[in-house]
Formats: sequence, C-alpha cells, structure tokens
Amino acid sequence: MNDRSIARARLDARLTPLRGLVDERRPHRGWIRAIRDAIGMSGAELGARLGISQQAVHLLEQSEQRGTVKWDTLRRAADALDCDVVYFLLPRRPLEEAVRAQARRKAAQHLARVSHQSRLEDQTVADDEAAAQIEELAARLIDRRDLWSEPGARQVR
Repeated sequence: MNDRSIARARLDARLTPLRGLVDERRPHRGWIRAIRDAIGMSGAELGARLGISQQAVHLLEQSEQRGTVKWDTLRRAADALDCDVVYFLLPRRPLEEAVRAQARRKAAQHLARVSHQSRLEDQTVADDEAAAQIEELAARLIDRRDLWSEPGARQVR
C-alpha cells in the first residue's frame, strides 16, 4: 500500500458512517425555516439576531430552498439558531472503487487503441486475455498522476 491508497482507505473509513445521510433530504421549506419553526422563533426574531429585516429572513429562507444561499450567510443563520453547519463531500461509491474503475476505463481505452492497430496487422487477442491485460494495465495506472486526465483535454494553469 502506498500513501495515496492509505489516504483513500482512511478517508473511506471516515465517510462510511455518513453514507446514511444521503437519504436525509433538506426539509421542503429548508433547514433554516424548519429549525426556526421547531424552536418557535419568528422571522422577525431571527432577523433581529442577524441584524436584518423579517423580509430579508424570508429571502434568506427562499435562497436556501433554491440552493443559492451564500456559505457565510448560512453560517450566520445557523449561529443565530444555535446550530452548526456541517459540510462534506460524500462520494457516491468508495474512493478505492472509483480509482480502480477509472484505471480500468483508462486501461481499456488504451488497449482499444492498441487492439485497433493489432487488427489492422491481423493480430487479435482473445476476450479473456484482453480482460487480463486491462486488469494488469489498470493496476499500473492506479497511482499515476495523470489517472484522471482526459486525452486531448487542455489543462488550465
């Protein structure tokens, strides 16, 4: 195991308990409104805590519903509601699995180009041998820096 695979394993271990949160959807009217209503705080009272008008609180709650609320504003509202904002990216699958899938995809692309050239030279490879070649190449590609780069894609600096 190298440093990157150790880092992936550690991060996957930290993220695994959070996977159940994916199904936890934001309340229809947003978290700010849900918490505010649950604790019995009016829009005017929240506004007073934030130093904004009741109308501005309404606009804030609408921006949260639309997903356009600014991070700093959300943190201020959470603080006014005695809450914390929790932020993380939750990969849709384990990181190790994502890296291996990308390595296989990249290996398959490379071998498809080689296979095309081989067919032109009348040298084909059996399917099971091709699958083994993909796995072998993928294992070598996993920790390369260019694993996620796309051929022909321009990198901006």
